[in-house]
Amino acid sequence: MAERTSAVERNTGETQIRLEMNIDGEGQSNISTGVPFMTHMLDLFTKHGHFDVTIDAKGDTEVDDHHTTEDIGICLGQVFKEALGDKKGIRRYGNAFVPMDETLAQVVVDLSNRPHLEYCAELPSQKVGTFDTELVHEFLWKFALEARMNLHVIVHYGHNTHHIIEAVFKAMARALDEATQIDERVKGVPSSKGML
Repeated sequence: MAERTSAVERNTGETQIRLEMNIDGEGQSNISTGVPFMTHMLDLFTKHGHFDVTIDAKGDTEVDDHHTTEDIGICLGQVFKEALGDKKGIRRYGNAFVPMDETLAQVVVDLSNRPHLEYCAELPSQKVGTFDTELVHEFLWKFALEARMNLHVIVHYGHNTHHIIEAVFKAMARALDEATQIDERVKGVPSSKGML
């Protein structure tokens, strides 16, 4: 099997980002974002998805964390899509439930080449530390859009905002790990249309 890796650089007036990803990794991360909460979530994502991810991001965090968070989502989606290549032999769909104390989150994905985000999550707090929690939706939407996938996020219950977001990122990683696995029974692309 060909190596499923990709890298991208994005340089704007707001952010400078270098991001590398290996889908078939060992859960190793080397992540610096300037947004501590996002660094924490991306470390978890890497570990639970068994992806190798390197991110070096610098942005205008003196304004707020919006541009950096959004642009990391864009870059992560781009490398994920490119690393997947022609998608031959993949399972395509993934589903994961992750509990974290009082929280239960579920993420379901379809690597369909049709971007869509369904986000059924209520976050009790507007901030976790210095991080604006509305940026979770922004990140997920940009990631789904650039990766060209269906991404469904369902938080069944929970009341601690940190736990909710962490469970979502872990569940997303595990669902994507499942969806990207090669299934020897799948011949070609897993679609009756013959393409994704």
